[in-house]
Amino acid sequence: MVQPYELFYWPTIQGRGEFVRLALEEAGVEYVDVAREPGGMARMMAAMDGPDHPSFAPPFLKAGELTIGQTANILLYLGQRHGLAPGDDAGRLWVNQLQLTIADLVAETHDTHHPIATSLYYEDQRPEAKRRAADFIETRIPKFFDWFEGILGRPEPKDYLTGATLTYADLSLFQLIEGLRYAFPATMGRIDAGYPLMAALRDRVAKRPRIAAYLKSKRRVPFNEEGIFRHYPELEE
Repeated sequence: MVQPYELFYWPTIQGRGEFVRLALEEAGVEYVDVAREPGGMARMMAAMDGPDHPSFAPPFLKAGELTIGQTANILLYLGQRHGLAPGDDAGRLWVNQLQLTIADLVAETHDTHHPIATSLYYEDQRPEAKRRAADFIETRIPKFFDWFEGILGRPEPKDYLTGATLTYADLSLFQLIEGLRYAFPATMGRIDAGYPLMAALRDRVAKRPRIAAYLKSKRRVPFNEEGIFRHYPELEE
């Protein structure tokens, strides 16, 4: 019997762990979301303090004897083993590059509500957050979206970032779009039409049978104001 993967991530938010969950769900492999199990938080904290290759922070994945940390690193591993990445080195590195670029925008999204320090509450840095969010909306989202739309359109429009075949980067781009639609609904409603290829990819991913089932299940934690993607209406004013 193949041992199920063990995913270690905070139990009440989507956060960075959601990018891994989407890959596991699309792959159709068995996994345990450890921190949601009885005693799981204690197991996760103990595992973070392990003697070999300790993880700085969740998410991390146990795959047999391996413990793999960092979202992009986990996805690189899963992609190679479950048909979610190309089989050649150039293709694998390109998908990893796409994923790392998504991670850059995810980090910038987080900083819109915590621009000074993660140790402070949002309410302690609200003026700075409003200023940071204004620039994020005006310059950063369009800069990244222009790039991804260009990838999808070159040399001709394609279904997914690398062509006709889905990779984990497409799942992550779906999650990025969903998160930004939640956090900045007015902004995304205004600019969505300018990125038809990204919108089509988002819809295509959402209709994939395993992803559609997951999105309707209790395994999908709703967006909330504790995760990376937070909706504070005043940040769009």
